[in-house]
Amino acid sequence: MNKRHDSVGISLVISVIFAVVVVTITIASVQSLFAQVKVRLSSSSSKPMLQEFLIPPGSRPHDVAPALDGSVWYTSQGLGELGRLDPTTGKSHSITLGKGSAPHGVIIGPDGAPWITDGGLNAIVRVDPVTEQVRLFPLPNGSSNANLNTATFDHRGVLWFTGQAGVYGRLDPSVGVVQVFSAPGGPGPYGITTTPDGSIYYASLAGSHIARIDLATRGATVIEPPTPDQGARRIWSDSQRLWVSEWNAGKLGVYNPVTNKWQEWALPGINPMPYAVYVDKKDMVWLSDFGSNAIVRFDPTKEKFDVFPLPTPGASVRQILGIPGEIWGAESGADKLIGVKTGY
Repeated sequence: MNKRHDSVGISLVISVIFAVVVVTITIASVQSLFAQVKVRLSSSSSKPMLQEFLIPPGSRPHDVAPALDGSVWYTSQGLGELGRLDPTTGKSHSITLGKGSAPHGVIIGPDGAPWITDGGLNAIVRVDPVTEQVRLFPLPNGSSNANLNTATFDHRGVLWFTGQAGVYGRLDPSVGVVQVFSAPGGPGPYGITTTPDGSIYYASLAGSHIARIDLATRGATVIEPPTPDQGARRIWSDSQRLWVSEWNAGKLGVYNPVTNKWQEWALPGINPMPYAVYVDKKDMVWLSDFGSNAIVRFDPTKEKFDVFPLPTPGASVRQILGIPGEIWGAESGADKLIGVKTGY
């Protein structure tokens, strides 16, 4: 009898323990599920999060280029260097580009390397991301003081660039020879972009127009925005259209190359001064506004602006570039970089 009772008691205890374990596992699973849902909900928030990163004093960063490995390259125009920021540690280090360097633009090429338009050296510069070896591609004789600005790669791997002195040009890295062409309308070529179909357009600040480069003939055709003297500064392509920051007019313009039609919107604020423009993979348009010292987002579907003030006064963000989920700007007036988590 006692043995049977002991057996029954042991079985009952085992059953209770098993039931407790099952309940505990179930609760833990439910809690994990709720935690995952919470993470997904918070990560889908549409409100951007801004974070500034200090870089060496005197850098005066002009342009910035985030890489897919997580690092962020920037041109240190004040020091004649290319900087590289690790956002996870907040630390940066610099690479000297050469005596007289004054780098303006930087982009990441198809080879994963940063490519720089250097007005001081009057050359295109490539920096190896692993060895950090610097290679110069000087402009040809007779092209001195081109005032190099920005660059983009076409779909064949050829780099195209602008110079405010009134030129644009190309560099085929496989050949290593730089070619320069006179811009119609004279001085002003500044921002430049590649469209999904492989076309190249640039914006002319002094000329107050945009232009399309014919990749076959290498000539450029001027396209006039509706507002005179608007100061087209930077240009960026979405999946279909071209967006332009109109510095003098305080407007955002968009050009449809299929219909040949324009549309413009005045930025909010008393004295908007849109400098940089960038379009992310969701076709949301981002600008830097000197007038409001802010990053501005424009939703083309709703035709609505959202303004996100920068933490530091007088930040002067001169360029914006991004990777999925993030955009980055160079605060030339504050010796800082600004990172923005887009929330999608």
